[in-house]
Amino acid sequence: MEVRIERPAELGADLLAGAIGAVARYGAPVIVLDYGTATTFAAVSRDGAYLGTAIAPGIEISIQALVSRAAKLPQIALEAPSAAIGRDTVASLQAGIIFGFVGQAEAVVARMQAELGGGARVVATGGLAEIVARHTSVIETIDPHLILEGLKLYYESL
Repeated sequence: MEVRIERPAELGADLLAGAIGAVARYGAPVIVLDYGTATTFAAVSRDGAYLGTAIAPGIEISIQALVSRAAKLPQIALEAPSAAIGRDTVASLQAGIIFGFVGQAEAVVARMQAELGGGARVVATGGLAEIVARHTSVIETIDPHLILEGLKLYYESL
């Protein structure tokens, strides 16, 4: 896969592997969201080149930072509440975290789609992909083994 970023040596192997796996499985253009330690958005062009990435704090890191630095905020289950307006602390945290990450996905994907000229498939991977994907239509597919598939394809090409 051609890499069209300013410093290719800085590109994480996981990002490139996810892009390779996504192009092989879903074609190009494609946007790959990876919900792990960080939340990453990788963009692949119509001609299959890796164009770049947006990186944001991951869901769990965000929760840990909030709970550890704010008084009286408990750890919570990662599930969406019934409404965006929380009526207690737990529901308020769940609404902000779940719907906040949904909004982030929708906003970043919309901007990337515009820059790619539209029509990119959107695939999510990573341990927390399902949590966001079930609350937005912007994520078309969840593929939990996408990075492993990309690594396998890369290895087989050597």
